[in-house]
Amino acid sequence: MRVEELETPVPVVDLDVMERNLKRMQDYCDTHGIALRPHIKTHKLPRLAQRQVELGAKGITCQKLGEAEVMADAGLDDIFISYPLIGEAKAHRLAALAKRVRMRVAVDNPLALATAAQAARESGAEIGVVVEFDSGNKRTGVETVGEALALAKEIAATPGLRFDGLMTYPTSAQTRVFLEEARPAFAAAGLEIPMLSGGGSPGAWAVHEVAPIDEMRVGTYIYNDRAMVGAGAATLDDCAMVVWATVISRPAEGRAILDCGSKTLSSDMVAPEVGPGYGLMPDYPDAVITRVNEEHGTVDVSRCAKKPELGERVRIIPNHTCVVTNLHDEVVFARDGEVVGSWPIPARGMTR
Repeated sequence: MRVEELETPVPVVDLDVMERNLKRMQDYCDTHGIALRPHIKTHKLPRLAQRQVELGAKGITCQKLGEAEVMADAGLDDIFISYPLIGEAKAHRLAALAKRVRMRVAVDNPLALATAAQAARESGAEIGVVVEFDSGNKRTGVETVGEALALAKEIAATPGLRFDGLMTYPTSAQTRVFLEEARPAFAAAGLEIPMLSGGGSPGAWAVHEVAPIDEMRVGTYIYNDRAMVGAGAATLDDCAMVVWATVISRPAEGRAILDCGSKTLSSDMVAPEVGPGYGLMPDYPDAVITRVNEEHGTVDVSRCAKKPELGERVRIIPNHTCVVTNLHDEVVFARDGEVVGSWPIPARGMTR
């Protein structure tokens, strides 16, 4: 079957483009002596995580316990949850995972550290812990070297926990500044920083010039998307995932309606300088998806010399592929325009 014949809306991944993306990132990390620990939140598919490991990845990164459980069930055995886990329920689940696979978690506060410690006690297994610091994103992460050192000391003193180093997101110029202050402070306290983990696909290709990281956590690079193109980290030809949709209405000369809305494309936007709309239609570059309701995509086609016709199938490069993956039960894979197969997404919806 040709991809144009698929029932829409449907996300389709070009296997050749995806494989090229995977190899390119692995080659980059190998060249610069960086361990690649890809983030599975973009694809949420164990078989793709396994492919990443086959190509040389040193384990995987998950954002939530539910994702990690799916990956462990599929045989992935070196998992980093780059997210603070808090509470008894999380501790019980982390303990169950630690009995089965090599686990590492991130903390930026004493309560998350206590959760990891409880999991280590319950499991009888050693759990690696890294301290996250803020390098300018203003999200999670301690803001001072003193806070990071205090947590590292507590980790090192807690039975069952292993201090694995520091992490941040994204890897920015502030990463180097923080590390230069942290190394002597940690050394004075008798602690080494065994590893620095950085993240973020948009800046991945220059990370070796930005900060001396030992490990890179990147996810979007496997598919790429409009945001990655806007950041200069990919070209349109590097975008492995497209959403196929159908023009279901042409109520006005300058307006077309697609059978995909926020439940297909998400409501994520890109930076204004990248461009307007809820996705890019590469075959109609002057078209703008101006609005997404739940199941309708409204497209301004007034500036298109040739306009999409009623019933036509069109391609959309999503603004943010990670969210698109989580909105669908399955994804279709194709090669040279021919459908290869349709795979369920086991870690879809695993937000706990």
